[in-house]
Amino acid sequence: MRIPLPKVRELIEALRAVFTGPFTTKFPKVVDSVHPNFRGILKFREDRCICCGACSKVCPTDARELILDREKGVMRNVHHADRCIYCAQCVKGCPTEAIYHTPEFDLSRTERGGWDTMVEKELIYCEACGEPFATREQLLHIGRKIGDLINANPTLLLVHYQQLGLAVPESAPAGALPYRSGTMRILCPDCRRKVYMTEQWGY
Repeated sequence: MRIPLPKVRELIEALRAVFTGPFTTKFPKVVDSVHPNFRGILKFREDRCICCGACSKVCPTDARELILDREKGVMRNVHHADRCIYCAQCVKGCPTEAIYHTPEFDLSRTERGGWDTMVEKELIYCEACGEPFATREQLLHIGRKIGDLINANPTLLLVHYQQLGLAVPESAPAGALPYRSGTMRILCPDCRRKVYMTEQWGY
């Protein structure tokens, strides 16, 4: 039986590998550099996240989830990395640049769990109905964005004063309130509309 001789191209490739080394990289022993715009593993800037839910609204794979935890009194923003397709919609949609791509690309693991990352922010409760309607960080962020216009919204103004230590949360008042005093409270949008309609039109 005659053994076929190697082709010229294969001989050239073999000689090149002997003198210059193989073309393949030595990952994971030696990690290659990545492009600055590489979409690697997503992470939170916890000090910037306001748990507004913008990222969960634009995520096409439900990799972002907003969870209301009444027992702990927090809103939880969860990133399910095992569902993420790294499309960067959450990065573009975040109003505070709290989500960013890292250069990390090694996603191999020996176990299935442990992928989720999360941020928790304190909830703000309506002083009329007692229901949570936003996070403290979200209302403070809105107040900083609108500047002096914060004076036109008692909810934003009072939350800002609480942050400065100049106001304390109020419980539901008993009996009739003096005219217009019901508006100077932290209220959800529905209760604020009801208060304005009642005080202005008597509905």
